[in-house]
Amino acid sequence: MEKRKILIIDDESDFRTMLKLNLEENGEFEILGISDGREVLDKVYTFRPDLILLDLIMPMIGGLDVCEILNGDSQGKNIPIIILSALDKKGDKLKAYKMGVVDYIEKPIDPEILFIKIRKALKYK
Repeated sequence: MEKRKILIIDDESDFRTMLKLNLEENGEFEILGISDGREVLDKVYTFRPDLILLDLIMPMIGGLDVCEILNGDSQGKNIPIIILSALDKKGDKLKAYKMGVVDYIEKPIDPEILFIKIRKALKYK
């Protein structure tokens, strides 16, 4: 069975590493992590992710800006995005859903819930 590819975009290195290890543990997923959204289109074309896990608040380019970039790209706009954020700002959550984000999960993340939401997002891809 071919592994599904997940791109993690989060500026926190420890969080990316922990998430990568948790997701790769069951052998279902191939994971690539990057620290900010400036590389997103390059990774969309080279890694070809099936799903993106995206931090909302990052120093260089925020998650909502990454969503805009992806929505403006022919390949990027078809990739499901799940936002992972330590902040539950209603305005940001609403904007994210309006931009087509499939889910919004608050940190700290329960790995079991994350797996369920990832599988659900990939099911409809």
